[in-house]
Amino acid sequence: MNSGFKAVIMGGITLVIGFVLWRFTGDVETPVVTLTKLGIVLMALGGLEVLYGLFKSVGGKSVT
Repeated sequence: MNSGFKAVIMGGITLVIGFVLWRFTGDVETPVVTLTKLGIVLMALGGLEVLYGLFKSVGGKSVT
């Protein structure tokens, strides 16, 4: 597997974990951070990683 495909897979997993946290942990109380906000952050990071992986696998070979 090339690194672009790995980034897409890992970004997708991060995106799904973030979605699950955002959707299903609204009533869970934690002392430091709310899990719904953590889910939103993980979804954003996962989406960026998917975009980076797609860029790297499609057109990133010519960039030095």
